[in-house]
Amino acid sequence: MMSQRRGIHVDQSELLCTKGCGFYGNNAWQGLCSKCWREENQREKQKQIQEDWALAEKLQREEEEAYASRQQKTPSQSTITPFSKFEERKTKEKSSKVHTVTKFFTPSTKTPPKKDTSFDSHSSPSASSSASRHISADNDQATREFIDFLKPLKSGREIFKQCRAFTESMVYKRDMGADELSECVQDFYQNLSDRLHTQFKGSSDHVESVMDEVEKYMMTRLYKEVFCPETTDDEKKDLATQKRIRALHWVTIEMLCVPVDEEIPEVSDSVVKAITDVIEMDSKRVPKDKLACITRCSKHIFNAIKVSKKEAASADDFLPTLIYIVLKANPPRLQSNIQYITRFCNPSRLMTGEDGYYFTNLCCAVAFIEKLDGQSLNLSTEEFDLYMSGQASPNWPQPAGASSSSAGSAALGQVHKRLDLLTGLGERQERVMEKARQLESDLIDWTDEVEQKVQSVLESFPAEPPNPTPPAAGGAAAASSSSSSAIDSDNVENELLPPPLQPQVFAG
Repeated sequence: MMSQRRGIHVDQSELLCTKGCGFYGNNAWQGLCSKCWREENQREKQKQIQEDWALAEKLQREEEEAYASRQQKTPSQSTITPFSKFEERKTKEKSSKVHTVTKFFTPSTKTPPKKDTSFDSHSSPSASSSASRHISADNDQATREFIDFLKPLKSGREIFKQCRAFTESMVYKRDMGADELSECVQDFYQNLSDRLHTQFKGSSDHVESVMDEVEKYMMTRLYKEVFCPETTDDEKKDLATQKRIRALHWVTIEMLCVPVDEEIPEVSDSVVKAITDVIEMDSKRVPKDKLACITRCSKHIFNAIKVSKKEAASADDFLPTLIYIVLKANPPRLQSNIQYITRFCNPSRLMTGEDGYYFTNLCCAVAFIEKLDGQSLNLSTEEFDLYMSGQASPNWPQPAGASSSSAGSAALGQVHKRLDLLTGLGERQERVMEKARQLESDLIDWTDEVEQKVQSVLESFPAEPPNPTPPAAGGAAAASSSSSSAIDSDNVENELLPPPLQPQVFAG
């Protein structure tokens, strides 16, 4: 029974950052939140830089010693040059990130005043830019909406210039790795957010609204360059996940212990809406809009559970149902969308709030699907392997003694019951038609038999000719008597009548 089976359970603490900071973690960040991940990443980079320096110095010393032993003289300037170039490159590499980000927030005295008119005239980037010649209608609309939003702000002009300059610079970094692109965008978000917090004196709501519009403008323009870049294996992961979900098409509601009754029309409608929302995520270009699809999907799931159980849904009810929805939907480019949100969404949105909670659950659901095995579905290893190979299906007839956990889902069970009923009705209809045809044949034979018997009787008893009328005796009297008798012959009460009068002849 359902109550006796082990369901899918994830402790809510497992959704939080492993560092214990209280924010939501993410599988893509090894269980850390974006803040802790960035700090950890920076430490790793600094450690790597130090190791590179140590290795370079060691190699340089070995080279100098080897050269000295061979030449027996002081190393020339040409020997030191390679290390000097290496040192210069490392120094430049360490400071490049700071220069790349901070230059967008430093007012330039070389900017001609006439370029500021682009903000008031709703113009897109300079016509001399090669990227501006290929801006799509969506980019133009995003630019106009961003400008309209920034106009009431005192620093709106400067924010727009910085975002535009950064976006244009990112177009030429498409050959960079996805992590480097993400780091550039996240650094820009962080620096701009810090500046806005100072400007708005800690008004978090106002800062978040501005950052939402910044994200919308930038990511609409950068979508083609940063979504599923060629430098990553996102597409390969998409295909693997899609193939995995297709192979799990046989998984039923009972196996996942999903507390949803799709026989209820409202529940069925909520399930369809949830599937539609998670599929629609791929059509959005802004990380915030993709998260909104996940949030709507999750709310439809909670509604389906609430209607089915007639009580509020719990976290233990939500995650198995979300897994079931993902299996039924098989969303396109699921891994690419998750990675895109992780890399380029405003980090504060993923760390807290309902968007961050639902996104973290989606990541857990995908991770569960990738590692799903027979034990997760309360199946034996043999059953799981048979279902995955396609040699058997839980919807097929089960042998005696088979586990009840491998029965079909409620919806599929109803379909099979109705198919069996239709098959039985078809057989009964065929029998009725056969009996009707037999009855028709019997009626024809009976009619022929009756006709033959009637004809035989008629032939056995020929019709007799009518008797001749005897001659009248007594002339008129006999005729009158015969006429009277004929008239009164049909009178059933003629015994009570007096005898008829006889004509008498009176003598002259």
